[in-house]
Amino acid sequence: MDYGTVVITGAGSGLGASLAKKFALLGSHVCLLGRSKEKLIQSASQIKGDTSFYEIDVRSKKSVREVIGKIKRIHGSIDYLINNAGVGIFKYLDELEEDEIVQMLDTNLKGTIFCTQEVLPYMKEQNKGQIINIVSGSGKVAKETESVYSASKFGVRGFTDAIVLELANTNIKVHSAYMGNMRTDLWEKDMDEERLASFMDPDDVSDVIIGSLQNQHKMYVKDITILNHC
Repeated sequence: MDYGTVVITGAGSGLGASLAKKFALLGSHVCLLGRSKEKLIQSASQIKGDTSFYEIDVRSKKSVREVIGKIKRIHGSIDYLINNAGVGIFKYLDELEEDEIVQMLDTNLKGTIFCTQEVLPYMKEQNKGQIINIVSGSGKVAKETESVYSASKFGVRGFTDAIVLELANTNIKVHSAYMGNMRTDLWEKDMDEERLASFMDPDDVSDVIIGSLQNQHKMYVKDITILNHC
């Protein structure tokens, strides 16, 4: 199944890179978006398929508008948007610096809002499209040392639920993906190997997400929840 033009933020590593690889294998053109050109080049080099990459700062409305507009001009349509870019800084609240709080709220919440805002007019024009917001399990259950991270993800959850209602009478579908801990850059610097061994593989998670998007003409899987094995 060809998913058309797929735009993925935070595609330089982790789940974003895995999703890019899987969508490309399905015949889609995949646009890899991220802040680090070096990471995007490395990620794209490992993909067998049709790709392009774009440097973006999802915290900046101007940057998002320029990149999304460029993609639309080049490819003619944007069929899938995956809001995957995210930042997690895990400390007790009184240990968090102001810039760390701003970074999480701006990337995780505002970045999702800005990207969705810029893509929606194009999807409405073509009267089709799918938006997948990678929320994480912290958008459902708050955790110690994740006060601001959880706040940003609860915000993404509320935003997603609201635009589902907003788009109910269109052919645009919006999904939330909630997952437990994965082996990504978010954790690998600060976690011991024994604990990391229990974390999910991003490739397995991407398989579940893409599988949930199939047969959408017959059903609508709004929420995708993937738990760590207990």
